[in-house]
Amino acid sequence: MTKDQGLFHEIPCLTERSSTISGRELQKKVFKGADKRVIGLYLQKFIQYNLELFSFLGIEAHIEGSDLNTSIFFKSSEFIGTIPLRAPDTGKQIGDFVVSPRFTGTNRFEEFVEILDLLGDEISPEFIESLPLASKRAFRPPIYLEAVKFISALEKLLKQHWRKFDNKEIQLSQPSGQVNWNKYAKQSFKVEQRLVYPTRKNFLSEFHSEFSEIRFVYDLCKLELLSSNTPIRIRASISKRISFLDEKLYFHKPKITSKIQITNADGVTIKEAKQIANRILNFNLIDGTAWRVDFADVFEKFIQQIFKEVTKSIGGKFIPNLKIYSNTKKRFQWSLNKLEPDGVLLKDDQVIFIDAKYKSHLYNKFDQSETLKEDHRRDLHQILAYSSFNDAKNKSGFLCYPSNKIELSKIEYNFSQLGFFNQVLILGVPFRKSIIPETKNLIIENLELLNL
Repeated sequence: MTKDQGLFHEIPCLTERSSTISGRELQKKVFKGADKRVIGLYLQKFIQYNLELFSFLGIEAHIEGSDLNTSIFFKSSEFIGTIPLRAPDTGKQIGDFVVSPRFTGTNRFEEFVEILDLLGDEISPEFIESLPLASKRAFRPPIYLEAVKFISALEKLLKQHWRKFDNKEIQLSQPSGQVNWNKYAKQSFKVEQRLVYPTRKNFLSEFHSEFSEIRFVYDLCKLELLSSNTPIRIRASISKRISFLDEKLYFHKPKITSKIQITNADGVTIKEAKQIANRILNFNLIDGTAWRVDFADVFEKFIQQIFKEVTKSIGGKFIPNLKIYSNTKKRFQWSLNKLEPDGVLLKDDQVIFIDAKYKSHLYNKFDQSETLKEDHRRDLHQILAYSSFNDAKNKSGFLCYPSNKIELSKIEYNFSQLGFFNQVLILGVPFRKSIIPETKNLIIENLELLNL
């Protein structure tokens, strides 16, 4: 609990059990109006007060002990983010609960930005209405997260040669089109102006007002990305791209704006650039509220990227998010319309299914938690079920978990009576862009053992 930063507690995502906080410590520092003799009741009330926000961030709060020895601990899920909390004795705001990424770098978002830039997908924080964050900007998603996305969107936009009709006033030697007769009447008393007609014309050009607004946002992003607020590694990687964009936008003059209008006529690329631009323009205007990012989605796309690299090296075909639809005459409310493995690798006659699970199993290898066992049992059954769509007697599938290091273990299941064999390869992958080549090579080595 760091009062000067407005921080109540911080834990990494995928934490099965955080360090415990004693009720007496909370009563002394935070719940000062609470009766220490019944501190357990106040802890229960604390959980109830903040239950909606705990659920939003995927946090489970648990109470243990009794009387004066009551304490509380937390379990986090695949979400990272920040939520404001209220005290049970006064109902007043007491600080923010932060769930941070499991990255090895000193900057909590540095590696996240590199991965998002690699994936090229629109993965943005999700916000909900709440009290303003007590930590102000300390635990908000930094603006350089959006700035990097804007640079990528702008690069795609420049490839399209975005042109629009712009209405400008020019001087003509004869009346043609929309002549400003009032202006002409005021100036025509001069002999030299008598054959000069101020006329408005439409021009199809890249130098239109909307592009000028985009240029204004680009200047804001450039300022942020090259400042000390942005980690050095990101600054170094983005500087060449900024130099290229400076050349492309040299003749575009910035136009100050607080919001860029999005219309139905805008294409997908234009709309994406405008949406990111508006988020950047609004960044300093909106008070920090509860937010989260689903790392399960990011991890799934990261694993897909690794297997795409594998396919480039060995040939074959990789299909992400393959949809296998169900067919039945009687469908119930709880029936599944389709199965959707995270990926399928096809080469020659082999079919290998891939399932990515952003769960804490490889961070807790020696934990005897029943929850971990039950979760793994479901994951295992799921990859085995996907593998059933392969008609080969010897089936294989990859079950991918996040890990502190690159690792691979195998589980083999034999049905000797009928000669069936099923192998599940559990792949541990650190969430870092730099590990992709080594992970790719490890996968290829094991695929060669499967004669793929």
